[in-house]
Amino acid sequence: MIRARILLVVLALGCLRASAAEDDFGALMQLLATRTHARSSFIEQQFLKLLKRPLESRGELTYEAPNRLAKKTIEPRTETLLVDGDVLTIERGHRRQVLSLRDYPALAPFIEGVRATLAGDRAALERLFDVSFTGSLSRWTLMLVPLNADVAKSVARIQIDGTQDDLLRIEILQPDGDRSLMTMRRAAAP
Repeated sequence: MIRARILLVVLALGCLRASAAEDDFGALMQLLATRTHARSSFIEQQFLKLLKRPLESRGELTYEAPNRLAKKTIEPRTETLLVDGDVLTIERGHRRQVLSLRDYPALAPFIEGVRATLAGDRAALERLFDVSFTGSLSRWTLMLVPLNADVAKSVARIQIDGTQDDLLRIEILQPDGDRSLMTMRRAAAP
């Protein structure tokens, strides 16, 4: 009888924790959805098995609601990746390339994972990923595992860490163990 009561208490506490996490995830998505603009400086490291040291780049990430995301790399070489709706524009030096994301379905999860998080678009996240949320609004982690088997061949998971409406880290792990880690800091208002 006592064991049964203990088991019920443990199950109830587990349900309360799950309910609190669900409430915090909902609150996070609502908070992110209210932002119309975000700008952060970043340092990105790419850890590749073939290299002894990670490749490192620095730059700025900007987001304009609802679907414009730009990654401007300043070091080691200038490069701009701009996603506006379903169009990806890549600028390197004097070369400019414009691509439709529809023609490159493997790119969409990388982009949508970040863009949908910044937009607070839970439906978009859950359409592409198995989403798990841990933590609280003050310090949270989103784990995104691709639902599409073809995408899962190139992306094992995306982990996004943040606090309130700030994204702090984005880590992309590939099935072969290679990974990239982007660490961000909100840029001062202009």
